[in-house]
Amino acid sequence: MTNFFLILMGFFIVISNIIGFIVYKKKKNLYFAAFTILLLAVLFGVIGGALAIFIIRDPFAIFYGMQLGQYLIANSVIVFTMAILVTVIKKYSSKMV
Repeated sequence: MTNFFLILMGFFIVISNIIGFIVYKKKKNLYFAAFTILLLAVLFGVIGGALAIFIIRDPFAIFYGMQLGQYLIANSVIVFTMAILVTVIKKYSSKMV
């Protein structure tokens, strides 16, 4: 059962990053992509918690969804930090030229 939830967690992380990349390609805005990944963290956390409740049949399984949401929020913070770094590097590299 644990392996199933770990695979599900990895699947949700990969899917949220792919959706964030697609949003970035459409909008050309890293901040909007990071915000999309943040919103997907909440959505996938709820989906993961609901799946855990239905599979395990224990009310405390909702904490799995919270843990999944925590990892996805950390993922969105990493993407947001990368967006800030890219913005700073672009700003200072244009001043050097």
